[in-house]
Amino acid sequence: MNPYFARKFVIQGIFIATAVILLVRLFYLQIVNDKYLLSANNNVLRKILIYPARGVILDRKDRILVQNEPVYDIMVIPIEVKPFDTLAFCRLLEISKERFDRQFKKAVNQSIYKASVLEKQLSAKVYAAFQERLYQFPGFYVQNRTIRMYPDSLAAQFLGYIGEVNEKAIEKSKGFYAKGDYIGISGVEKSYEELLRGQRGVQNLMVDAFSRPKGHFAEGRYDTLAVSGEGLKSSLDKELQKLGEKLMNHKIGSIVAIEPATGEILAFVSSPSYNPNQMVGRQRGNNYMKLLNNPYKPMFIRPIQAEYPPGSIFKIVNALVAQQLGLINPSTTFVCGGGYRYGNRVMGCTHVHGPMNLSQSIQYSCNTYYGYTFNRMVDHAGMRSVEGYKKWQAAVAKFGIGSKLNIDLPNERKGLLPSADYYTKRFGSDKWTSGFNISLSIGQGELGITPLQMANIMAIVANRGYFYKPHLIKAIGANNVIKKEFTERINVGINSAYFISVIDGMSRVVNQGGGTAFNSKIQGIEMCGKTGTVQNPHGDDHSVFVAFAPRNNPKIAIAVIVENSGYGATWSAPIASLMVEKYLRDSITRPKAYMDRISNANLLPAVTKPISKPKIDTLKTKLKAKL
Repeated sequence: MNPYFARKFVIQGIFIATAVILLVRLFYLQIVNDKYLLSANNNVLRKILIYPARGVILDRKDRILVQNEPVYDIMVIPIEVKPFDTLAFCRLLEISKERFDRQFKKAVNQSIYKASVLEKQLSAKVYAAFQERLYQFPGFYVQNRTIRMYPDSLAAQFLGYIGEVNEKAIEKSKGFYAKGDYIGISGVEKSYEELLRGQRGVQNLMVDAFSRPKGHFAEGRYDTLAVSGEGLKSSLDKELQKLGEKLMNHKIGSIVAIEPATGEILAFVSSPSYNPNQMVGRQRGNNYMKLLNNPYKPMFIRPIQAEYPPGSIFKIVNALVAQQLGLINPSTTFVCGGGYRYGNRVMGCTHVHGPMNLSQSIQYSCNTYYGYTFNRMVDHAGMRSVEGYKKWQAAVAKFGIGSKLNIDLPNERKGLLPSADYYTKRFGSDKWTSGFNISLSIGQGELGITPLQMANIMAIVANRGYFYKPHLIKAIGANNVIKKEFTERINVGINSAYFISVIDGMSRVVNQGGGTAFNSKIQGIEMCGKTGTVQNPHGDDHSVFVAFAPRNNPKIAIAVIVENSGYGATWSAPIASLMVEKYLRDSITRPKAYMDRISNANLLPAVTKPISKPKIDTLKTKLKAKL
């Protein structure tokens, strides 16, 4: 046989076989496997995303803090739009003609073939009126959504808010998020985003030329269901939170209350606050800018981001550390002649107290006592002062000072506990002694502590030496899952016996005449506390009070700070007292006028231009007497 003739048939066979394969594949794609019809003409099929409801957030008693309500997005496919009455359309949606023109042009620029959002988050009322006449507007259809709703308008900084994903979030999610999805931006909405968000579904609907649904394609075989997000049970007590926000009205500061036995946060007040409902709906963008430009910074999460010198409440930590180091005991007495002398300087005290033991030093908040105590810890611990300071610093750090407590919220700050190297660099030598940073003895100087850390110190004292990681979510999902990390006890390295005299002094602060917070005593409840007045280089001193109650088997530990309001006993102690009584009794026995005086007081400072924070010179600062 002619080899060229044989080759001809081989080549023809190859072409015929290829054609047959292509025909069979085409038949399969178009006839057998009808899922590829989903990419057919949009006049026949429409892909509708089903957005899941985010998980609800409850308080510790299963009362709703955050839930969802339906809203409706108006979608448009520009190529399907026919001439229509645009003014009537705009009236139905309650938008201007200028806005319609702008949004429609944006949709056209994006794609004339794909659906785009024309108007977001219509209310049920607006949607109902529009839906009746939807058939008059070919090319437009409605996409169902839900948004957050806050029945009591509480705990804005704790709950946080959600917003539309940006390109960076979409890329980071590796395809989970798509344009138009919402994501947690702050608060627990961000911390627990993966649990709250749920999973999108999709419906493939057949529609007619008027966008009217005509049933599911292929009887719904290619539809998927949306899966709602997990619900969260928070540790907050809604009524306690409500009281705290009321008492802090027109004030700058924080309230943090913790259940010592679990680390669960009972109240998380950041003031000034805002109505979280402002961060949802069609006015969200405008409201956000107003909040952002508010000079009192309501979006600043003060309980975990504001840092203050703790003032005299820090004497509690120094008293415990000094005992653990074996340098003082409950009987150790120092004589207060009105101040502590170091070199040719004096750190003043509020009074000439005379002889003071440990409990009395806390009761009367004696600065002199803690000047001598700090001197012993740093200068007379059997080593060089710089080494003594390092030992003191390590012991203080175990209280969670100078490091994050890793609460389940983003953007927590760690505060400041200066290192020995910091002072060596500052003073140009490592020969410095306690006199160079003596203000640390009474919680002033370079120290910076967040309100959360202050409250946690009280939880440590209430527990006599340990704490659980403070957290805002008590349980997750229908099975009430508790994170293991929230159940682990953290010891601070202080013998429980050393808390006895400290707690006795704290009880005297509130419950015995002469105590600096005696006016905040609660009849029938032994609250143990400590006042503090914190120097503020920008204006009036800050009022601070920390406490726990009752003395035995404590149920609540609390820290209150009110900026620019003076003595700790004047504002912070009364606020804490009311919060403690409310939590323990579920009622308040003090006269209504007592509470009204506090809640109606406006302590907001006058708005001034920002002032750069000056460097604190411990040596040159004239230390005020602190309570």
